[in-house]
Amino acid sequence: MSFAYSEGNPVEDTSKLHKPPFDVARLDELMEEAGLDALLVTSKHSIQYLLGGYRFFFYDNMDAHGLSRYLPFFVYVKGRPLDSGYVGAPWERYSKQLGQFWVSNLNFKNFASTGYAAAAAAMLKDVGGGKGRVGIEVGFMPVDAFRVLEEQLPDAKLVDGTFTLEILRARKTPAELTLLREASERVVDSMLAVIANNGPGVTKAALFEALKQEETARGLKFDYALTNMGVAFNRAPYDQVWQEGETLALDSGGCYHGYIGDVTRMAYAGEPDAELIDLLGQVETVQQAARKNLRPGTRGGDIFDHVSEALRTCSASNKMFFSAHGMGIVSHEAPWLMNTAMPTYEAYHRERPLEEGMVVSLETELHHTERGFIKLEDTVAITADGCEGFGDHGRGWNIAGG
Repeated sequence: MSFAYSEGNPVEDTSKLHKPPFDVARLDELMEEAGLDALLVTSKHSIQYLLGGYRFFFYDNMDAHGLSRYLPFFVYVKGRPLDSGYVGAPWERYSKQLGQFWVSNLNFKNFASTGYAAAAAAMLKDVGGGKGRVGIEVGFMPVDAFRVLEEQLPDAKLVDGTFTLEILRARKTPAELTLLREASERVVDSMLAVIANNGPGVTKAALFEALKQEETARGLKFDYALTNMGVAFNRAPYDQVWQEGETLALDSGGCYHGYIGDVTRMAYAGEPDAELIDLLGQVETVQQAARKNLRPGTRGGDIFDHVSEALRTCSASNKMFFSAHGMGIVSHEAPWLMNTAMPTYEAYHRERPLEEGMVVSLETELHHTERGFIKLEDTVAITADGCEGFGDHGRGWNIAGG
């Protein structure tokens, strides 16, 4: 595990040093509201955000290593952003040489969760942050690492800081919105390519693989695909065969530079009849109603009020289901609009005004036991003067090709 000097190595890039990529004042304000003095951040998605998009490539897909795991820490003290630090793995020195860190306080000496935790505790104390209320991400903190922090930080009270970090990401920057737009458009383009190149006789498992290939070819990291054929509502990939005259729903998430595109589009093996056109039209009516008056200042719950009005006009409303949730680096991040979502959480933003830069996923499903599973899902950003749908094409019945 050497990192020997070589004239062939790139010259270290220091152009990002001491330039925080997030809104420092906003984070300090949120920490003040939560009564937090410091943060020890361990989730990959929060660290990605705080480091301006960085994820260590070696552990991108799996944290397990030997008998322990990869457990990076981002260390932050309220009001002192330039004292921030990062604890990572030895091989992350390669990333440092490429200029991928804005913090200069770095520790790359660990391979086990307890070692990462001890190094983070020492780093926090070294910058005078080892006292008071220290926020951690409880759901992303292994027991052994937590015990090390308790032992090494006797003057600190460890409390859950997850909410503060999630709220920080609720308002997307223009650069983040560009990534979400690209992610959504590329997922839709991938779906349309799969539909155009496949038809009756193909299996769900084969469509799953084809969609993975199309998304990968477009620069996305394939996350998942939920597929429905005809009246089978099992959405897992298996050997079900797409038959002539059956509907197909493709619901997929693909990640572009850390941001998720999550949309659903419909296809049909044949020419859709008037009933199918009407049923998808009803789904579209609900989707468009959810966007009504969607702008900064709109109460989060207004989305559901407009949807309820639209559903009263739909003949298939007793078979229809609507949901809305935030999107970004994580699915179902803020804004949180429903307490009946999956996963469940408090509908914190239902009675609060939506803000410019927030991004929501709008989903309408129609479970028709004779015609099939019919759904549209859209990613919509709140803009200064309204809203913008990302990847809004391919919304009708897309006809099977191959």
